Amino acid sequence: MNSSDGEAQPRLDDRTPLLVRTAFFTTAMLSKIAAEHDLSLTQLRVLAILRDRQGSMTDLATYLGLDKSTISGLVDRAEKRGLLRRTHNPFDGRGVDVALTARGVELAARGAASVADALSPLTKTLSAAEARRLTALLEQMLGDH
Repeated sequence: MNSSDGEAQPRLDDRTPLLVRTAFFTTAMLSKIAAEHDLSLTQLRVLAILRDRQGSMTDLATYLGLDKSTISGLVDRAEKRGLLRRTHNPFDGRGVDVALTARGVELAARGAASVADALSPLTKTLSAAEARRLTALLEQMLGDH
């Protein structure tokens, strides 16, 4: 099949190994960074998700693909470390929201900087235009995922 500009589209199976290698590299870097901050990969993901927002326990469970009891234990442990706090959801009397504490915000910021440093080798050879194109393509590929 050809694209609109006349170039042949790579077959999906030609792209799959590259996507998998990228995912493996990224996961390895995230796992390493999490360990450096005495966090699990999932805890690192929670800090990243809550960096610029407060979220409900249900939304967090859905986003991470975990059941509510797993999220509850995860939040319990992070709360004991002073990274998260639970608040009542103002729109749902039974709902519970989760937000970062000041300590959690600081750790999330350090983690984000570490992630940026660790992943920069993947894109350092790209021109500014190529980096913008890659960003647009990744956003298109991920859509609402």
